[in-house]
Amino acid sequence: MREPKIIDYTLLTILALIWSSAFFNIKIATYSYGPVTIAFLRIIFGAIPVVGLCLFKKIKIEAFSKDWHWFALIGMVNLVIPFFLIAYGVQKVQSNLAAILMASTPLSATVLAHFFTKNEKINLKKILGVLLGFSGIAFLFSDNILINDNNFLSALIIFFASTFYVIGGLLTLKISSKKNENVTASILIWATIFLIPITAYTEQPWNLNPSIESTVSVIYLGIVATGFAWLLRFRILINNGLVFQAQVAYLIPIFGIILGYIFLKEVITPKVLVAVAAVIIGIYFVKKSNN
Repeated sequence: MREPKIIDYTLLTILALIWSSAFFNIKIATYSYGPVTIAFLRIIFGAIPVVGLCLFKKIKIEAFSKDWHWFALIGMVNLVIPFFLIAYGVQKVQSNLAAILMASTPLSATVLAHFFTKNEKINLKKILGVLLGFSGIAFLFSDNILINDNNFLSALIIFFASTFYVIGGLLTLKISSKKNENVTASILIWATIFLIPITAYTEQPWNLNPSIESTVSVIYLGIVATGFAWLLRFRILINNGLVFQAQVAYLIPIFGIILGYIFLKEVITPKVLVAVAAVIIGIYFVKKSNN
């Protein structure tokens, strides 16, 4: 891996901005679309640049190969379920809250990796990081301005969604020898297959009369925040490695708060700032323990 240059830090920042922007765009999308439809359209539009790249680079897409069951399972766990849960939860909470809750993914990954991998065991620094990060999340749930009896379950659902990303990541280790573009295209294809009948049966999106604002947000979520972001992630991984790319976790909650305030005028409370600081420091300790 090469030593990071200005262009590498610029691309990392762009990736963080794109992933952070997903949350307020999900919020805007919920004004017109149901959560299942948002997940479906996000996956459909996300598949376009990824499948297009595979065709352009002549990378074989193995969605229906002998490993189809892994692609199908990962598509359900890593895309269908979390995309739906996040969209469902964001209907009743601020998008900046979702960004902070989803930033806890590295903390959940640390706990699960201890039990399901051989070389990522818990140590003192990791324990400290996990406890600090989750303390920040717990503190956030005490913020009565943002979380109350009406949306407590929605906030909990978003936090729960982050666990599915972690489980999906662990499942991906089963096919880690395959090209990233192939894996992503294949799981997007299977996620689409799963969601076609579910969307048709539950929400009948053809009966909707969505606003232009919500439609633009859904298209952005798919093409940019899913498809393009994954391709950008591939480039960073290839050039700089996983450790460098993982630093994006520090930026997502910060950008999520800023973008939510700029585009949706969302409230930023003192407890939000304390929770974000705790999560970021917790992630720092977890990452530091791997060095």
